[in-house]
Amino acid sequence: MSEQVSRRAMVAGLLLLAFATPAGSPAPGSPLLPPELRDLWPEGMVVARGTRSVVVGHHAAPGSLDEMARRADTAGQRVAAVLGGPVRPLVVVPRTTREAAELAGVARLDGLAAVADGGRVIVVPEFFAMLNPTGKDVVLIHELAHVVAGTDRLPVWLYEGFADYVGYRDAGLPVKTAAAELAAEVRAGHVPSELPGPAAFAADGRDPVRLARAYQEAWLACRFLADRFGEETLVGLYRDARAIGVDQALASLGLSVATLTARWRDYVRDQLA
Repeated sequence: MSEQVSRRAMVAGLLLLAFATPAGSPAPGSPLLPPELRDLWPEGMVVARGTRSVVVGHHAAPGSLDEMARRADTAGQRVAAVLGGPVRPLVVVPRTTREAAELAGVARLDGLAAVADGGRVIVVPEFFAMLNPTGKDVVLIHELAHVVAGTDRLPVWLYEGFADYVGYRDAGLPVKTAAAELAAEVRAGHVPSELPGPAAFAADGRDPVRLARAYQEAWLACRFLADRFGEETLVGLYRDARAIGVDQALASLGLSVATLTARWRDYVRDQLA
């Protein structure tokens, strides 16, 4: 979101695995790494270990990976506080943005600071480096939440909004700061009319402000649900939506997508006007 959190979104998978290896050790072929990473980079692989996290980098300075491991440990703790744990992050730090896109299996990663890919978080080094410390933490927590919570069978507003809910939960940022682009729209008299769909989250570099607003809109939808019904109910809704679909999950709270949208629009106006 603006300078603080340049954006990222992607597919997620199951719970992370933990793999312990000494900090800074070059470890291609190490049995302590997951099989898919042992031959990731035949040369230049560097591994650092946090308390519960493992970070694998390509031609990276060991000190930078140690810092990433500390951030990943914090991210794991914050995700576990919402979703349960323990959470054991696996973070991959490629050398270039192009290398990150190749690992994620996509053509472009314009403006994304990290992506969730299966059981790991892939950092996009060029954009991640632009973030301030709070932004780096929020990005890692967001992507880790995708990995732990999963995204299948869910509308994009729910899985992106939920990941941002977890990311911002302990960040200490005022709502109007975290949702600066959307706040500017609301102050100009433009309240969004519908929850953001897939097109709003296109990371093609053409409209970064709209992309930021899409995340902010989704975040405030999940924040509204947590404020109105409680965090445990939000988490339960998320899990139910994966199992039985979002319509039925919302119905258990006496909501439909239409009624949620109406209440969310009022909430956005109240929070940002």
